[in-house]
Amino acid sequence: MKRSFRLSLLAGAIAVLSACNDDSMETTPLSEIPEQSKKIEQPNELEKICYYVDQYWSSSSVLLTSLQNSTDTNFMNSQMTKIASMWGKSNPILRFVNDPSNLNSTYNAISYSTGKIYYGYAIYYDAKNKGGDIVNAMILAHEYGHQLQYIFGLPSVSESTARPNELEADGFAGYYLRRPNGYNQTTFAQIAAAYEFAQSIGDYQTTSPGHHGTPPQRRSAVRLGFLLGQYSLSAADFDYNFFYYYQGVLNGTYKMGKNLRNPEIDAYMSQYIDELRKIQSGKISVEEFKELK
Repeated sequence: MKRSFRLSLLAGAIAVLSACNDDSMETTPLSEIPEQSKKIEQPNELEKICYYVDQYWSSSSVLLTSLQNSTDTNFMNSQMTKIASMWGKSNPILRFVNDPSNLNSTYNAISYSTGKIYYGYAIYYDAKNKGGDIVNAMILAHEYGHQLQYIFGLPSVSESTARPNELEADGFAGYYLRRPNGYNQTTFAQIAAAYEFAQSIGDYQTTSPGHHGTPPQRRSAVRLGFLLGQYSLSAADFDYNFFYYYQGVLNGTYKMGKNLRNPEIDAYMSQYIDELRKIQSGKISVEEFKELK
């Protein structure tokens, strides 16, 4: 009888391990996440048992509901609530990924189309050390920008690389940092550290499918998002205005057509077009960039 009992336990353990390697654990469609729910998601029973992490992270990494201390954890959870609330949405599932044997493997943050964001320990603490809390607020707002893209079928512009998706997410982040009901930073100098971190993780692999944009392009995208933060916009209106100005700067078509949807924004943005062009082309240096108003 004892032997049978042990075999039953072993079978149960095998079943749990199999489930831990099944990405169906958290595949709740976004449409099924209650819109009214503003509370922080709690770990489900399977997560409590096996700390499941998927193929995008190292095999030795673990999935957690907290960072190294309650101050950091509470900051990120409160930012997640504020970011989602600003867009009138409920929180996605926010989890943290640690790998005690190889911390550098967690230098990443991933937004999933199934309504969850996984945030690595390494990128969190490096960002905090380099620029303070605002850098992680920007990264989290960037990742939530991808959630908006999943929800609304954005961006409206497509290329052979991931650049439009990533630059728009940078723009969403810049927008959040400025909005009064967001991070509420009204001057560019207040968020310079976040911008510098964004450009530092740009790349020049312009033909790679995963290309995120060059460092100057990423700087200009966050700057454009910050400028659009002057106005209260829906995700769709943000997308329209972001690409109206960004694409116009990139390919020289700005003002060949009129921004009929938002003439007030057009009057405001017209004074920054030359600046944006110089930023994305690299003609404005890092030092000059930090001095922008």
